[in-house]
Amino acid sequence: MLSNKRIQELELVMEFEKVEKCFKEVSSWIENVGRKRLKETINLDDSLEMLLQTQKQFKEFDLIASEYCRRGQEALKKMNQWEDFSFVDVHSYRVKLQTYEDQLEEFCTQLDETRHRVCETVRLYEFFDKVRQGICCTEEDVKS
Repeated sequence: MLSNKRIQELELVMEFEKVEKCFKEVSSWIENVGRKRLKETINLDDSLEMLLQTQKQFKEFDLIASEYCRRGQEALKKMNQWEDFSFVDVHSYRVKLQTYEDQLEEFCTQLDETRHRVCETVRLYEFFDKVRQGICCTEEDVKS
């Protein structure tokens, strides 16, 4: 039984090293690229034209960011099997995983919120643009 326990521990450590490599890559991208790009969309432009350009750029970024989120979440799913090995001492690995999971969850939430905010801001500006055009047409009709 002791031999089996050690074999399982080694298998988990090897699996963790693979997952950790993936998480380090995802984590590095989040810190060096993802968060910076999200900060760039905090202040949205004042014109519909510029806002549409920002939305286009954000959509391109969103595709890449969503892929990193997906990869991180898949890696986490692989580690869910650790729950079955309560007799194996994996506490230090779980702490690292929790840190990665928290970072990933925070970033994915911020990404979702930014996606929603950009979309809603564009819709609002488009609405106001239609209202403005309607007012201009009405003013021209009144002048005629």
